[in-house]
Amino acid sequence: MSKIDGDLGVQDFVEVRLPAAGAYLSVLRTATAGLAARLDFTLDEIEDLRIAVDEACAILLQQAVPGSVLSCEFRLVGDSLKVTVAAPTTDGKAPERDTFAWTVLSALAGEVDSSVAEDKTVTISLHKKRGGSPAH
Repeated sequence: MSKIDGDLGVQDFVEVRLPAAGAYLSVLRTATAGLAARLDFTLDEIEDLRIAVDEACAILLQQAVPGSVLSCEFRLVGDSLKVTVAAPTTDGKAPERDTFAWTVLSALAGEVDSSVAEDKTVTISLHKKRGGSPAH
């Protein structure tokens, strides 16, 4: 984990790059849990975030270019964790926002957004605030 200067001042930043294949998602689930625990998220919030990151990656892997790299950035900002996952895709289409998967992402992660770059890289961003999840 390193400190970098960004628009929001000094913040913790971690980037994980791995093959765009489902077999590697356990690495991201573990990293997500560890970083959320560092911010003193509750066990329920940690599990929600792990599931949300897994779901975001699953959405991207459906359209990822075979043999490409899935990139996941974690930014610890105050009492929140911002997670951005991205992968080059074959069709360059943003995820549909009226699907069950998107509803799950929004319910688990709080703020969710997506974007598509000119090179057809699709990015899904999650922003989870500590104490911001609905009561279980």
